[in-house]
Amino acid sequence: MNERTLRRLAGLALLAPMTMLSGCSWDVLDPAGSIGVQNLSTLAWATMFMLIVVIPVMIMIVAFAWRYRSTNLAADYAPEWSHSTKIEIVVWTIPALIVATLAVICWRTSHTLDPYRPIASNQKAVEVEVVSMDWKWLFIYPEYGVASVNEMAMPVGRPVHFKITSSSVMNSFFIPQLGSQIYSMAGMQTQLNLIADRPGTYKGISANFSGDGFADMRFQAKALDAAGFQKWIDSAKASPARLDAAGYAALEKPSEADPVRLYGMVAPKLFDAVVMQDMHGNAHKAGEATAQMSSMQMPSPAQQD
Repeated sequence: MNERTLRRLAGLALLAPMTMLSGCSWDVLDPAGSIGVQNLSTLAWATMFMLIVVIPVMIMIVAFAWRYRSTNLAADYAPEWSHSTKIEIVVWTIPALIVATLAVICWRTSHTLDPYRPIASNQKAVEVEVVSMDWKWLFIYPEYGVASVNEMAMPVGRPVHFKITSSSVMNSFFIPQLGSQIYSMAGMQTQLNLIADRPGTYKGISANFSGDGFADMRFQAKALDAAGFQKWIDSAKASPARLDAAGYAALEKPSEADPVRLYGMVAPKLFDAVVMQDMHGNAHKAGEATAQMSSMQMPSPAQQD
């Protein structure tokens, strides 16, 4: 193998690591809401402070290897050397200052970006109840009496308050371009506040492995103007599908790569009944939840309007 071929192979070897990143999603670096922007800012500051250590170390690895190569007879040879106070001060003080700075940043952002903290706005937040299932996402709009599977809509510039639970195993609700992720757990309710600052269709995922259908457990988050959001709500209300106790029982069965579905009517307090279900088989609580679901009365079209 000649020298020219070796050089080409070496160049390809340097590019090989980049191919491993080709399947990565960079959505978190393209935020579309104020929470996402603040998350990106925190990530950028943390990265810059860590690079204060990483970059000099990478440079010194090359510099030391070059200076103390076997052919450089001019390099100092000190086999008895074991300590330098100056080096000790540098290698301990700089990392300590970086850790302290990162601690302050994390403490501040953990409060300002608390997922339970409402977003300041002169508009009332849209209430969305989320249930993670095997392997799909159910979105309930209690104010409008509609629901959807694997698709949700929100008005641009208006906060959205999510209440989140799971019908089975733990998942993680995440819309990378809008911001923070939070876990969904059976028998528990978590909360999340997000806002979209520009129109678009954003990818929603489960960020926690949950079994066979995990890879297809995705949804679309549509940020629409006020007219577009109302149109989406109207199209959901026009759907003949009903999400009562029987409809929920059918939906709850495990399935993969589910298509988008809209429900024109939803049983009242369905989300509360799902939260009451006990994943560990507690007969009393499970019986109460089952009875509550069975007793649900669907609203009439006149009541829903």
